[in-house]
Order: sequence, then structure tokens, then C-alpha cells
Amino acid sequence: MELKVDNGEGVDSWKEVTLIYNAALRQVQTKMEILNDEFQHVHQYNPIEHIKARIKTPESIVKKLKRHGYDSTIDNMVKYVNDIAGIRIICSFTSDIFRIADMIREQRDIKVIAVKDYITFPKASGYKSYHMIITVPVYLSDRKVDTKVEIQIRTVAMDFWASLEHKIHYKFEGDAPEHIKSELVECAKLVSDLDARMLSLNDEVLAIAREVGAAERNVV
Repeated sequence: MELKVDNGEGVDSWKEVTLIYNAALRQVQTKMEILNDEFQHVHQYNPIEHIKARIKTPESIVKKLKRHGYDSTIDNMVKYVNDIAGIRIICSFTSDIFRIADMIREQRDIKVIAVKDYITFPKASGYKSYHMIITVPVYLSDRKVDTKVEIQIRTVAMDFWASLEHKIHYKFEGDAPEHIKSELVECAKLVSDLDARMLSLNDEVLAIAREVGAAERNVV
């Protein structure tokens, strides 16, 4: 499935679109890896477990444009589809989510244009994640292109739940039986409780480590 090519200003071919969005993905992924390495160096702790990156398929882009009433053109996809390039950052604890979001905001060449906080305000389905739409400059030989990237930040447990929910959504084409929807909501509550307990346990471990370290320094 191909998108129609506009002859106006801006990006004018699917091949060039792919090049630019892939470049934006590589930039953001590299930034996150550098920040994670620096955090390890300074704090002896990695807030990021792993990073997933993807470019939305032409079929998915066309479906999204049609769903919102837009023609399938290059200009429309660049203007109206915010998640052509997507980065998913998986972390250990809920506290890491907001720490990583703050680290992203502090990058001088990244501009945050939209935020959806589904951690503080989960969806009715139970879905939890922190979404940011950003722009990052991609420097070509003849110009700079500010390119949108969607960043999703969530814990390992949230990602597990979201992956299963996504599969069920497509299995039933968005119309799963009510008892399955209810069970997913209950599972989301269990995931939220697990995240809270694991964060509390980690805080307790860190507190004990600090006490032991202080005691050892006093002995010396």
C-alpha cells in the first residue's frame, strides 16, 4: 500500500520520509542510551531496562488517516500522524518514569509538544504509560527537519499488560467480550499493586544500604 505523493513543499516521497524518521529514531535512542550510561556513572543505577524503536507501517498510517477523515497523502501523514516514529522506554520502577521524562525535557535540542500522563490518570481499560510527543532536529545536507517522535515510558509490568491488551484488542478487532475487558481491568490493578510493592521494596533496600554504608564509614 502506497501513500500518494504531494508536489508541494516539505517531505515529498515515502523513501525520504522513512530516511528522516529513521534518523530521528536513532538520535533519540542514542540520547537515551547516553543518559542511561551517565546515570550509571553518577548514581550507580540504570533507570532504563531496555528501549524499543519502530517506524509505523504504511498500512497503519493509512488506516489512522482514514479513521480521522484525512486523505492518504505524505503531507497529511507528516502533519497529523504523531507516532510514525515511536520509542518505548521500559524501566524498573514507576519513579523512574518521571525521572526519565524530566531528563528528556532537559535536552536542549528536544522540544516537547504534547504529554499524556496515563500513569497519574490511567485509561478506563487500566492502561498505564507516560506518553510524550517531541520534535528532534534531523540535519540533512541542505536543510534541517524538525521531526516528531512519540516516546512511551512504562515499567516492565505495565509493558507486559499493554502487550497482552494490544493482542486481545486486535484479536477481537476492538470489540472484546465484556468479561475479558473486566478481567483485563482487574489484571491492571494487580500490575499497579505489584509496581507499588516493588518500588517500596526497592526503597527499603536502598535505605538499608545507606545505613550499612554510614556505619562502615563511622567505623573507619
